[in-house]
Amino acid sequence: MLLWLVVLFVGLPVVELALLLRMAEVIHWGPTLGLVILTGVVGAGLARRQGLRTWVRVQKDLAAGRVPASEIVDGVLIFVAGLVLITPGIITDACGFALLIPPIRGFLKRKAAAYFRSRAAVMHCEMNVRADAEDQFVDVEVRTNGGRHEAEGDQGGSPKEARRESPIVNPQSSIVNRQSSQPGGELP
Repeated sequence: MLLWLVVLFVGLPVVELALLLRMAEVIHWGPTLGLVILTGVVGAGLARRQGLRTWVRVQKDLAAGRVPASEIVDGVLIFVAGLVLITPGIITDACGFALLIPPIRGFLKRKAAAYFRSRAAVMHCEMNVRADAEDQFVDVEVRTNGGRHEAEGDQGGSPKEARRESPIVNPQSSIVNRQSSQPGGELP
């Protein structure tokens, strides 16, 4: 990992500088500087335009109740493209413009998803939520791999005692807290 960081932050700028100097020898400094400025301005404009389109798609998905995972990854890749496009250089400009091409972004998203899927551990989790009519609290029972995970101190007893010991979720404020059982104490 350290080697990749050294190559990225030391080796790449050296190569970029050498390419820019070589280009300046071939086509002179004026056109080279103009090309660097032009690719930065055009690249930033394209990244802004695609970023705004992606933002609109994210908003539409959220309004429809869908998780905009693909659009968020697109947004991150477009942001990276914008960053490397405003960096002077030939290699970074090529990478930045490549990230602005949707099929290339799609390919990178599939590769990244496959990479993370191969390294992720997925557990099945099932939740049962019950609300009592007399109060505003919700009792939550979590089942993982078929077994019940007990709340701390929940050793059985009456349902009211178990409810006092289990996590309590207030649906109005989305705050989870644990009520302690006090002898003779009642739930609010």
